[in-house]
Amino acid sequence: MPAHLPPVPVLIHLGFALFALVVGPLALTARKGTPRHRGLGYAWVVAMLGAAVSSLFLRDFVRPNIGGYTLIHLLALATFIGVGRGLWEVMHRRIAAHRKTMWGIYLGGCVVAGLFAMTPNRFLGGLLAQAVSGIA
Repeated sequence: MPAHLPPVPVLIHLGFALFALVVGPLALTARKGTPRHRGLGYAWVVAMLGAAVSSLFLRDFVRPNIGGYTLIHLLALATFIGVGRGLWEVMHRRIAAHRKTMWGIYLGGCVVAGLFAMTPNRFLGGLLAQAVSGIA
């Protein structure tokens, strides 16, 4: 593998996360109860769970950590809890609560986590800094 490519677990995590970032708004804004909404919703849930599980293989022994797990790993725990809660809510026809939970997961698990990933000392942040500075 060329030196400029990140490790495979990072690529897997990035793939799930980017898919979730794109599909999330499509699922969240699709007409509720339609096959499109359900299909996109299930795809988004799988992507979110894939991103959360794959994040557990990305450990950091440089920043403050416990066994290589840093504070950002708490987002994986929040994703597992949130997805479980959102699925329970829809199964029990608590639609307003389901909507609120799923939007919360998207904003926290995709948007906030994405912003953390853009810090200069992380892989995506480094790529962004290179692109902005023209050092590609």
